[in-house]
Amino acid sequence: MASRSEPISTNLWLFWVMLLATAAAVAGCSFNRYPPAPASAVTADYNYIIGPLDSLNIVVWRNPELSGVVPVRPDGMISAPLVGEMSAAGKTAKLLAAQLQDALGKYVKDPIVTVSVSNFQGAASEQIRVIGEASKPQAIPYRQGMTLLDVMIQVGGLTDFADGNAAVIVRGKDNGKQYSVRLKDLLKRGDISANVDVRPGDVIVIPQGWF
Repeated sequence: MASRSEPISTNLWLFWVMLLATAAAVAGCSFNRYPPAPASAVTADYNYIIGPLDSLNIVVWRNPELSGVVPVRPDGMISAPLVGEMSAAGKTAKLLAAQLQDALGKYVKDPIVTVSVSNFQGAASEQIRVIGEASKPQAIPYRQGMTLLDVMIQVGGLTDFADGNAAVIVRGKDNGKQYSVRLKDLLKRGDISANVDVRPGDVIVIPQGWF
């Protein structure tokens, strides 16, 4: 389960990113002083991290009464038959299944447990956040192999006021390093060479153009 300090650090992080978006809007031009985002940023061994508001399908072999779909509460906890409350957020499905097996072993002989995520929200540290001049700014659960184009389709593209080629990726898992991306070329001109992979924890900042 996340520590109590995480909400504070998350708020500070988002505040810093919003300052970056404001500065980019004031600059008001397509010139971008950051290096281009690398074409590949995929983590080959990525495992999904369970987050609050996910739904988990828990199956206990030969024990249907102990199986079912369980929601992850906003505090990151789940409630499961016999086990009671258990922390789920911040863990992989494999790790949670192993912990449930250990807990159920007190009541069931040699339990075999599988856990799969059926409704994805994701841990905050694993989400892709899109802010600024997107049609629908939002946080999106990361999935392996996700690209910038996938993200922009989900947020509905750019607004009419966006300076897409001045957009920036702030890579949280690379010490906040910033990369330029060419969203206008990608979405308005169909330039697939402008498509790049995204990583868990990325923040995409889309500034307003100067008109």
